Amino acid sequence: MLRGKKLSSRYFHVALCAPRCAEPNKETEINMSERKLNVAVIGASSMAILHMKGVIAKDKANLYAICDTAPEQLERAKNAIGMPDIKCVSDYRELVNDPALDAAVIVTPDQLHLEMTAAFLRAGKDVMCEKPMALNMVECEEMMRIERQTGRKLMIGQICRCTPGFIAAKELVDSGRIGELVFVESEYAHNYNSARGYNNWRMVPERHGFIGGGCHAVDLLRWIAGDPTEVYAHSNHKILTDWPVDDTVIAIYKFPNNVSGKVFVSIGCKRNYTMRSVFYGTKGTIICDNTSPSITLFEQDENGEGFTTPKTIPVDIKNHNATAEIDAFVEALLSDGPVPVSSMEGASTVAVCCATVQSYQSGKVINIKYPQV
Repeated sequence: MLRGKKLSSRYFHVALCAPRCAEPNKETEINMSERKLNVAVIGASSMAILHMKGVIAKDKANLYAICDTAPEQLERAKNAIGMPDIKCVSDYRELVNDPALDAAVIVTPDQLHLEMTAAFLRAGKDVMCEKPMALNMVECEEMMRIERQTGRKLMIGQICRCTPGFIAAKELVDSGRIGELVFVESEYAHNYNSARGYNNWRMVPERHGFIGGGCHAVDLLRWIAGDPTEVYAHSNHKILTDWPVDDTVIAIYKFPNNVSGKVFVSIGCKRNYTMRSVFYGTKGTIICDNTSPSITLFEQDENGEGFTTPKTIPVDIKNHNATAEIDAFVEALLSDGPVPVSSMEGASTVAVCCATVQSYQSGKVINIKYPQV
C-alpha cells in the first residue's frame, strides 16, 4: 500500500492508503483525481469545529468522523456543522485502525499530541497536528522519528501562516519593499482567564503560556526572519496568580543577518486578543495583525529622505483560517507533495519556545538548539 499525495492542517490528521500501479494509466489518474479522503477530526472544541468546517468545504475530502471524550462537546459540534448523523466516537482508538479512514486532524490539548499522533502514524494514517507540536523537544523528536519510521506525512498547524495579513507582510518583505530587515516583533496577547479550555486543560503546569500560545508569534517571526540563534527573556506572574506558570514574558532574539527581534506574550492581559506585529526594514516598515481588515506600509519617498503617506493595504481578516490549512493539507496528500508546515518546522518553533522558557527561568542568555532527528 502506498499513500496518495498529502497535505496538512492544524489540529488535524489525514491519512491516505491507496494502491499505486507500477505504470499509471489515464483511468488510474482519473480515479485518483476523483478520490475523496476520509478525514477524522479528533477534538470537538471551537477550533476543532473550524477544522471540521474546513474539511466539509473541501470537495476532495469527506468528514468521516469526529471524536471527543465529552458527549456535550460532540453534540455541540454536530449542531455547528449541520451533520446530525456524522459518526461520533468518544475514544480516538476506535478510529486508529479503521480501514476506511485516510487521515486525522488532531485538535486536542497539547499534552496529548504525541500519544495520538504516534497512534495514527503507526496505523498508516497521515496526520495534521495542531500547534504547538508538543510541549517539549523530547516529544517533538519522538514524533519526527515515528514519522520517518512509518513513511507517513505529519503536518503541524501553525495557522498564522494562513492569515492573509501575515501572508501579505511576508510577500512585501520577500520582495524587498522595505529593504533589508533590521528589527522584527510580534505579540501574543490573549486573556486566558476567559479561555482556560475544557476542564481547564490549559492550566496544567507543563504548559507554559509561551509554548502553548506564544508559539504563534515565534513561528511567525521564524517564517519571515529565519531561525534565531539565541534568546534572553524575562517574565513575571502578576495577573493570573492562580495559574501554575508565569503569565507575562518578553523575549529578545538574535536572528540571521544581524536582525534583532522581540516577542511579547501575555496570557492574562486586559485587552482584546491580538497578534500585532511590526517589521522594520532599511527602506520601510510594515504594521499588521490577524484581526484587522488592512495592514500599514511605510515606504521611503523617491529621494530616500522622508516617507510617503502610509499605505493602507486591504486584506481579508480570516483569523484562524482553518479552511486554508485543510485545503493545503488535502492537496499535499493527494499530490504526494510536501506538507506546507513540516514536522521540522513545527519542532523548530517549539525549540525556540523551550529555550525562551529556559532563559526566563534561569536569567541567562540561551543558545537555541534545533531538532537533531
